[in-house]
Amino acid sequence: MNLKDTIRSIRDYPKPGIIFRDITTLLGNPRAFRQSVDELVQPYAGTGVEKVAGIEARGFILGGAVAHQLSAGFVPIRKKGKLPHETVSIAYSLEYGVDQMEIHRDAVLAGEKVILCDDLIATGGTACAAAQLLRNLGAEVVAACFVIDLPDLGGAAKLRGMDVPVRALVEFEGH
Repeated sequence: MNLKDTIRSIRDYPKPGIIFRDITTLLGNPRAFRQSVDELVQPYAGTGVEKVAGIEARGFILGGAVAHQLSAGFVPIRKKGKLPHETVSIAYSLEYGVDQMEIHRDAVLAGEKVILCDDLIATGGTACAAAQLLRNLGAEVVAACFVIDLPDLGGAAKLRGMDVPVRALVEFEGH
């Protein structure tokens, strides 16, 4: 199955000139969802990954499924103020300003092998901040995986520049 065909493209969302790549159609297709998870898991099976960290919110869906398949724990990385226990946070730049994300202080242990997972890598601000947050807790970020890469925006290259291998299942040109 061509996964790219199962992703809906919405023009001029959230603002004119942007094409939003919507994976809810992929998630709603049982074969495409299964294939996506299988392809995200495949390179890491048997490598000793201990945790999968998912970025809010679609990264929770994919990351949870990937963690299950790898028999690894799942770690949510959330927007500031959403986690109930003691957290550490990091600020990062967005296209329209600055935001913060958090992780529970005890979510990963020093030296644990962690994969970062989300639906899409664009400019890389969120993913790079999440990787740094995990590293700040002592985790070894062994890879980052995404369904979609928008290579023209350079996010995957930024992650690779942080020595984080990147895997994406499909690419879309433009933004």
